[in-house]
Amino acid sequence: MDNQKASKHIIHLDLDAFYPAVEVLDNPELKGEPVIVGGSRERGVVSSASYEARKFGVHSAQPMATAMRLCPNGIVLPVRMSRYKAMSEQVFEIFYLFTSMVEPLSIDEAFLDVTGSTLLFGSAIEIAKKIKQKVTAQTGLTISAGVAPSKFVAKIASDMEKPDGLTVVPADKVKA
Repeated sequence: MDNQKASKHIIHLDLDAFYPAVEVLDNPELKGEPVIVGGSRERGVVSSASYEARKFGVHSAQPMATAMRLCPNGIVLPVRMSRYKAMSEQVFEIFYLFTSMVEPLSIDEAFLDVTGSTLLFGSAIEIAKKIKQKVTAQTGLTISAGVAPSKFVAKIASDMEKPDGLTVVPADKVKA
């Protein structure tokens, strides 16, 4: 059983600041600006924030009033779920090119078990690189990836080098 676990190849993929990134794609003038997507300034909640806004301490699930105190020059935009869903579908189509073993966690992240795909597409690391390249080329979005023998470790790894990162944790380094 342990050998079977060690031979798994899991990739966790997480789109970087997804909602604000889509807003920047649709309005390039927002590039480099502190974009905050969410509800109204008075009573709303932050759904997502660009990395520029995050530098001020803005984060998702935060009251918008707090976000505005932390980042008074933040550009607040409403959630456009239909647009985000359409972009997400494009990204997930790319995932399915490499494996049918896709486990969505949310609109902007998923686990991929690529154990059975390595003979076709190369190592899990090569697959992660190909997916990252394809996502950026086809959508203009960046995505961070974690490659590991388990979902838990892959999820942690994908967060380590955001944005646009790729972190690999080999089986013999999991405990470290």
